[in-house]
Amino acid sequence: MALKQQLQQKQQQRLSPLQMQVIKLTELPNVELEERIKQELVDNPALDEGREDSDDPQDIADDLNYDESDNITQEDIALGDYLTEDDIPDYRLNNYSSEVTAREDIPFSSAESLHESLIEQLRLTELDDQSTKVAEYIIGNIDENGYLDRPLSAISDDLLFQQNLDIPSDHIKKILNIIQGFEPAGIGAADLQECLLLQLKRMNESDLVKQAMLVIEKYFDDFSKRHFDKIEKALNVDEEVLKQIIHLIVTLNPKPGNNWGDALSLTMNTIIPDFIVETYNGELFLSLNNRNIPELKVNRDYSEMLRGYTENKKGMTAEAKNAALFVKQKLDSARWFIDAIKQRQETLQRTMQAIVDLQYDFFLTGDESSLRPMILKDIAELAGYDISTISRVSNSKYVQTNFGIYPLKYFFSESMQNDAGEEISSREVKAILRECIENEDTKKPLTDDKLTEILKEKGYVIARRTVAKYREQMNIPVARLRKSI
Repeated sequence: MALKQQLQQKQQQRLSPLQMQVIKLTELPNVELEERIKQELVDNPALDEGREDSDDPQDIADDLNYDESDNITQEDIALGDYLTEDDIPDYRLNNYSSEVTAREDIPFSSAESLHESLIEQLRLTELDDQSTKVAEYIIGNIDENGYLDRPLSAISDDLLFQQNLDIPSDHIKKILNIIQGFEPAGIGAADLQECLLLQLKRMNESDLVKQAMLVIEKYFDDFSKRHFDKIEKALNVDEEVLKQIIHLIVTLNPKPGNNWGDALSLTMNTIIPDFIVETYNGELFLSLNNRNIPELKVNRDYSEMLRGYTENKKGMTAEAKNAALFVKQKLDSARWFIDAIKQRQETLQRTMQAIVDLQYDFFLTGDESSLRPMILKDIAELAGYDISTISRVSNSKYVQTNFGIYPLKYFFSESMQNDAGEEISSREVKAILRECIENEDTKKPLTDDKLTEILKEKGYVIARRTVAKYREQMNIPVARLRKSI
């Protein structure tokens, strides 16, 4: 096969370092942005905190030219820190209509994890070294909810192949029984049924506890499906006693490990609002929460250093040229980072202002029913940005209002029409559904068909499957599982 040479001309779009910086910084919430700025201050000595000086080091940097024969090119150094970054992730634009119904509580710190607590309790036992290793391995396999979902035979095989310990399953079971005596009650259970039984066994023995254990051991399937009439007949008790039994069981903790997991999760997800919307005399005022975002400037010493190189560039050695290129690269990187921060703030400000303008009534009154239908495209048109930019701004950002702190995704919802032909938000329908379910007779909970009829009476013509979808989005179980005695 003969070799051929040919010229080809084509257009190719490449992101500049500044554009890449802006993209990555835009999607960061305030907490991560603070850490990113701190890291940049450590990595780049040409970047300082404080107000920018009047002299612009860019004018100095632009005067510095190099021959193509230099070992290191300006572009190589300038782009080096950015071309190794991960590709920009894809964004699922249709996810921003999902609802966020629960408000987060104020996070608190967690002194130790679940595994650390169990290991600490293990040290108080009198197990030999080999049994202690087995116990540590068992604890390591307990998940964040407090369950051990691996069979003992699999753990026995792991110990043999990984630690060269030939431990039979019955001995592992004895060690597991010791761990199941640790706090919290129910730890190390294989499933929910065993978890509830472990907690009941810790209680003081009484007729009520015995009956509750009998329900979990023999009628657990009926209990989970809320077939209380079958349990009442099987136990031969009246409705009042059955209420006491059910009440005792539902007070047990189905996820004993969550006492640690929730605290740690909340600690890792401290909410600091990115925006603040305040109401004064019937008017709204929007501001960015820049309280912990420092002002940045280019280091003057590095600017003077580069000035010295430019004044003596005719007699510069190869090492001096490389040093000058390094200084210029750091100055460029600092200037790009400062510009990227400014562009990020402007993008966030314009995007949030568009959301406030579209949801003005809600920010003024806090009435959920006043929320208007809103999708990413609506905000993109108002703010003048691409939909992907609005997606990045909306991701993991929160706004503080006079009525609480909300994620930006809270304000995005689907559009639908009532029987009068008016455009309404799906959130309004969900609010009605929640109100109906909260006020229902728990002995005869409302089915999806009945909820559909109620909505039609109120002027919302919605299919039953849509009602079921909204109910599931609000994490509300079906009528059968909401039934109580």
